[in-house]
Amino acid sequence: MKQGMKSPAELLTPGRALTLANVAEGAEGLVISDLARAIAARPKKPAVSLAVVCRDGARMQQLERALQFFAPDLPVLTFPAWDCQPYDRVSPHGGILAQRLTTLARLAPLTGSDKPLIVLTTVNAIVQRVPARELVAAQALSVAPGNVVPMDTIIAWLEHNGYNRSSTVREPGEYAVRGGILDLFPAGLDQPVRFDFFGDSLESIRSFDAETQRTLLDMRSLDLVPVSEFQLVTDTIRRFRMGYVAEFGAPERDDALYEAVSEGRRHPGMEHWLPLFQDRMDTLFDYLQGAAIAIEPQAEDAVRERFKQILDYYQARREAMEHPGGGAIYKPLPPDRLYFTEEEWTRRLGDVPLARLTQFSVPADGTSIVDAGARKGRDFAPERNDTTVNVFESVVSHVMALQAQRKKVVITLWSEGSRDRMTSMLRDHKLAHTTSVNSWRTVQATPRNETMLAVLGLDSGFETDEIALISEQDILGDRLVRPRRASRKLDNFISEVTSLAAGDIVVHVDHGIGRFVGLQTLDVAGAPHDCLELHYAAETKLFLPVENIELLSRYGSDQTTVELDRLGGSGWQTRKAKLKNRIREIAGELIKIAAARHLHEAPKLPVQPGLYDEFCARFPYDETEDQLGAIESTLKDLELGRPMDRLICGDVGFGKTEVALRAAFAVALEGKQVAVVVPTTLLARQHARTFTERFKGFPVNVAQASRLIPTKELNQVKKGIADGSVDIVVGTHALLGKAIKFRDLGLVIVDEEQHFGVTHKERLKALRSEVHVLTLSATPIPRTLQLALTGVRELSIIASPPVDRLAVRTFVAPHDPLMIREALLRERYRGGQAFYVVPRIDDLAEVKDFLDKNVPEMKVAVAHGQMPPAVIEDIMTAFYDGKFDILLSTTIVESGLDIPNANTLIVHRADMFGLAQLYQLRGRVGRSKLRAYALFTLPAQQKITAQAERRLTVLQSLETLGAGFQLASHDLDIRGAGNLLGEEQSGHIKEVGFELYQSMLEEAIVNLKAGVSEPAADRWSPSITIGMPVLIPEDYVGDLSVRLSLYRRLADLDTEEEIENFGAEMRDRFGVLPDEVRYLFKVAAIKAFCRTANVGKIDAGPKGAVIAFRDNSFAHPDRLVSFIRSYGQAAKVRPDMKVVFLQDWETPEERLAGTTEIMRHLAQLAQSKKAA
Repeated sequence: MKQGMKSPAELLTPGRALTLANVAEGAEGLVISDLARAIAARPKKPAVSLAVVCRDGARMQQLERALQFFAPDLPVLTFPAWDCQPYDRVSPHGGILAQRLTTLARLAPLTGSDKPLIVLTTVNAIVQRVPARELVAAQALSVAPGNVVPMDTIIAWLEHNGYNRSSTVREPGEYAVRGGILDLFPAGLDQPVRFDFFGDSLESIRSFDAETQRTLLDMRSLDLVPVSEFQLVTDTIRRFRMGYVAEFGAPERDDALYEAVSEGRRHPGMEHWLPLFQDRMDTLFDYLQGAAIAIEPQAEDAVRERFKQILDYYQARREAMEHPGGGAIYKPLPPDRLYFTEEEWTRRLGDVPLARLTQFSVPADGTSIVDAGARKGRDFAPERNDTTVNVFESVVSHVMALQAQRKKVVITLWSEGSRDRMTSMLRDHKLAHTTSVNSWRTVQATPRNETMLAVLGLDSGFETDEIALISEQDILGDRLVRPRRASRKLDNFISEVTSLAAGDIVVHVDHGIGRFVGLQTLDVAGAPHDCLELHYAAETKLFLPVENIELLSRYGSDQTTVELDRLGGSGWQTRKAKLKNRIREIAGELIKIAAARHLHEAPKLPVQPGLYDEFCARFPYDETEDQLGAIESTLKDLELGRPMDRLICGDVGFGKTEVALRAAFAVALEGKQVAVVVPTTLLARQHARTFTERFKGFPVNVAQASRLIPTKELNQVKKGIADGSVDIVVGTHALLGKAIKFRDLGLVIVDEEQHFGVTHKERLKALRSEVHVLTLSATPIPRTLQLALTGVRELSIIASPPVDRLAVRTFVAPHDPLMIREALLRERYRGGQAFYVVPRIDDLAEVKDFLDKNVPEMKVAVAHGQMPPAVIEDIMTAFYDGKFDILLSTTIVESGLDIPNANTLIVHRADMFGLAQLYQLRGRVGRSKLRAYALFTLPAQQKITAQAERRLTVLQSLETLGAGFQLASHDLDIRGAGNLLGEEQSGHIKEVGFELYQSMLEEAIVNLKAGVSEPAADRWSPSITIGMPVLIPEDYVGDLSVRLSLYRRLADLDTEEEIENFGAEMRDRFGVLPDEVRYLFKVAAIKAFCRTANVGKIDAGPKGAVIAFRDNSFAHPDRLVSFIRSYGQAAKVRPDMKVVFLQDWETPEERLAGTTEIMRHLAQLAQSKKAA
């Protein structure tokens, strides 16, 4: 900046607009941080140095990241907008509300500060009114250990301020109560916290891990902020009712909103009536107290657009209200109640110091226009698209040129991984002196001749007089990367979702298939004991003590046609024995195939490092850890020199194709051929496109063979395959036919294996022993089978979701024509397409009429599974090519289609689908840079079942997880696991239920590997009666499904140490263990000893204990005899081979301790090899 001119900070005075010219895209962070520092250095210190209005949320996040790099020392507050439409039926996301209120609560009490403070917000957020400042300041609640504050006071505060009560706290805005412990996930914190009360005094506040539920750190104090912009208390409810009636007249009978608020319940979407709960509303300007405001380019156009949009939505709702036509009641408030009017906006902007940023150069006049001097950097698009030029070479020469002009050069990359890769590629292309930098300070301190690489997500680079930034996008084109969040441990989450529910069909190892009815507390030997009540055929009941819960397994989800077994009948045992032998044969087959493969040889195919890095750099995402693992092991397999047979499982869109691409690259560059086999022509097209794109500029020829290709061309391709001129061919199963001869086939890639028929699988099996085979499948393989199959096929599982593509926003709402129309039109206006999925073929016609009536401007294609496959493919192809706007279909959309342009999914009657199905469907959208929406509609009038409701809530909370994989493996039986070996399996699964089948197969394989050939013994569980209460009391853990899942986890523990740890976790989560639970843990320990010592039954009473061995056998009889002798008269063996220990145990405590002692000895005797 030239000397003698006033600095922009001095020019910024109220009522004056300043333009900062030449602020290139990407340079905003730098300009804004400098401006904020300059303002904060003025003598009169404002509370907020600078507020920035961004065009949209994505720009705001980007600016926030840039500020962390350019000015890590400046505190930044963000104030995002609601992530729903004006006048919507859904509420904004809880996390966003929490962030908004945290910022408001921080701003409300501020008066002036000497530290600079930057507030970032968006157009949509600033034009919306917010709760009054004094209200927000008064609403916060501060607590610290040692305070005397009754728990009920805090709970009441949480209820009024929008927190939800749940059984286990996992998401922001939830809380849970258990005895003297209160868990809650407050707004504005990264981790939930646990309050421990003693009477009315708060003893401790500790943060804990939402995954493991174990506590982490002590906290000294905590300020609680509401997660809702209004309180639900008698005052506000009264105010709402009066305001609602004044605005709309007397409410109708089925006005759900009015009804809910009157009862003090929160109703989805009620935030849109926010002004009715408040006396008056403030605006963000009131919180900023006249601070300077910077406006991004195009933000002011966005404001005008926003006002138009608000009005449109309002009018649509008014019309719908005046001509009611189905759908629930919706009475919109006039727009000026919740939003600015245009003239109010212009007035407020005129009152504050304003800086407009623009990318263009405007002649500077020193008073109202200042040149910031950051011009757009060079974009390497022409070099990228020209196959004769290597883009990295041009980058290196450009860098050299810049350094010759005495400029510092910084290359910004999206992630650590791409930084390492870029460093090595620039070195390959002869760029010396590179160094990594992590903040702007380091950049300023680094000498000019070093090229700096920084991790910073900029869309495009810029140049100033001293410095040039080149971004990864400038060099490589579009990247899709966002900072990754820590992945969550899914196992506990899933085990709690899939715990048994009343009415489930279960399989008992000894008695067969029954129905689980519920938990009953029975009197056993004079003490209460929790038992599971199971019903069998002919009205018979079985009560199973909770400590033996592991004898049960879930049958699976297809529960409609199951016949219950008869208690005591022989049918179950014969079925099971027959199946055991079959399973042994299957396991034998598997092992034979694996052995054959190990004897064969295949060429070794190493990767060429330099070229390979350049190939990888074209992948526009960040690889996930699992993905890198899978790629690494695949490339290793190719170098080993024996045929690879690797199965890669991963959820839809988790990047399996990338693994295939890299394997294909390694093989093709070694001069061998690659065949990619897919089930449908549409997929063939899609893959051919992907492969061609990625191999552009490499000496590799990609062709496709399917019925979408003219015959003449197809013959050419066949010829090319035979004479070796085609390196990679993508096609349908015809490639496996006899007619096609490969010159030198090196690798077969099979995609979506589950869709191939038996004959093709056989043909693949034959290939497997000679060439490398890489199979990709979206059908998950449950963990147990994975163990079983490890020596049989190599398995890679990609379970972590791709780096946070925008999570799909999921709404569950009653069927509302207006909302559906709006969702579809919103998609159409951004040039996208939509899926509309119905549960049954019979629903198609009705929904088609509905769409024709409500969105006549959109073209609808209809597809379902009973059409001939060729017809379906043609419809899908047309949809893929954009000839239709909406694809209305049954669930056939599930299978493997990737249509990046379709980003809205509407599911009709979502309560009729299974969890895994809904998840799969939702995975179909959200594959590009746009935010995707999934709308699950429920019938408007009738009630849905409790189970359906639970499924939908789970799905809504799964927005961020890549849980589809685990979920689907629990619901795996929806699709049958028949694809590991062939068709017959699914029949077997029907006979014994899914979980049991899995464990039987696993055992058989392990035994065969160890060389044991007779069938394995069943799972068994000792029965233990000590006459004391053994249960988790209801007042200790209230939620039934959490109780069941705790029992289930306890039953799986084997060692005393594991049991201790579990005890510690329960103490941590639920407070001090009551006696009954302590006894339960002791019994669990005894059970573990019984297993080791082969004891089938123990009865203990005041006079001693009777122990019965299973099959009357013990590992070392001689030791048993001497052990009994050591007790003298107090122990003897009865004629029926039971052992009796005579003791004097008055209290249950003594019985428990005594029994544990005896069993511990027996277990040690059974285990240790010859103890002298």
